[in-house]
Amino acid sequence: MSDSPLSAGDLAVDHALAQLSASMKFLLEITPVDADDLRGEFLDGDLDEPEFTYRELEAEPDVVAAELEAIDVSSVEDTTLSHLLRAKHREMELQLEMLRARDTDDFLALSIDLYGGVSPALRKQAEALLAAVPSAEAPGDALHAEEFLALALEEIAHYREQDHEIEMHAEVRPDVNGVMVSGDTLLIGPESTVQRARAEALLHHEVGTHLVTQVNGAAQPVKVLGAGLAGYDETQEGLAVLAEVACGGLTAFRLRQLAGRVVTVHRRVAGASFTEAHDALVEAGFPRGSAYTTVMRVFRAGGMTKDAIYLRGLVDLLEHLRDGGSLDLLFRGKFALDDLPLIAELDEKGALHPQRIKPRYLADPAAIRRIELASQTIELHQLLGGTP
Repeated sequence: MSDSPLSAGDLAVDHALAQLSASMKFLLEITPVDADDLRGEFLDGDLDEPEFTYRELEAEPDVVAAELEAIDVSSVEDTTLSHLLRAKHREMELQLEMLRARDTDDFLALSIDLYGGVSPALRKQAEALLAAVPSAEAPGDALHAEEFLALALEEIAHYREQDHEIEMHAEVRPDVNGVMVSGDTLLIGPESTVQRARAEALLHHEVGTHLVTQVNGAAQPVKVLGAGLAGYDETQEGLAVLAEVACGGLTAFRLRQLAGRVVTVHRRVAGASFTEAHDALVEAGFPRGSAYTTVMRVFRAGGMTKDAIYLRGLVDLLEHLRDGGSLDLLFRGKFALDDLPLIAELDEKGALHPQRIKPRYLADPAAIRRIELASQTIELHQLLGGTP
């Protein structure tokens, strides 16, 4: 990068931080390996408060902390990059504290520090959604893990048509529950099922957002854009849900699920038990199995407040679009909407490359129209009614 406006020293700090961040499989480390095994016992009434099992930590947190401390972000000369890397460094310190506190009473407070809790305004929006959106929805035909994997590999092949050299993968992995992205790979739990009607939306969520931004970020001179800058999750999930809206795949069940996650995070922070949180969702019209998954995600590792960010990220993104904002730069890598001005500064300096690949749905005029309609909505339940 001899033509880069960023110095070699600044980029060396960025690269070291990105490499260490990518080595931390944070979400995998705090996700139970036996959630599916305990589901039946809980739903049969044989278990009141599931005690989950977690994988052995791949790296000793104290060792990673020492490696992190050795990365001198204070030496970065470019003021824009310095601000971004300092924030990332602090976030990684917090993540390591969370790994140390995994499955203890200290974890929840650290999770609130990292992801925030539930504001009164967000709780009100979630409760309004649950009241406004009908709970009855036919389950429909379900795809099993290998069937969904086949669709994911087809979707990845479409992106390889844009750039055949991209690193983007998908696999069924036995120690994973559900569907998630880790690095450049879509991971699918072997017991996972995906409603056929939801499959396209989930592909645009996971592949078209999370993997696309990972590929684009990893190709940037500023490598932390691939690993993810501080606070990137909220905007990433907002973009991913917006992709579901764009392809016409945001169902009533899915919208209620996002609202259910918010109220469950609120209940966990307020001290509800696993069973109390589960029963509250069932009373609100959620199927018992779906309610179990929602509560497990929020209660894992001691209390994971991340699930409130899906709805919050969508709300913030719609407000951004309503105010005349654009999506263009948001696909250059993984970063928070609040950092968009700083990313724009780096771009104006010539410190960033154009994106390698674009989300497939952005080539569809009907999808663009759905996004425009979504940005004009006042009440979130109206997202279900927009047709281009």
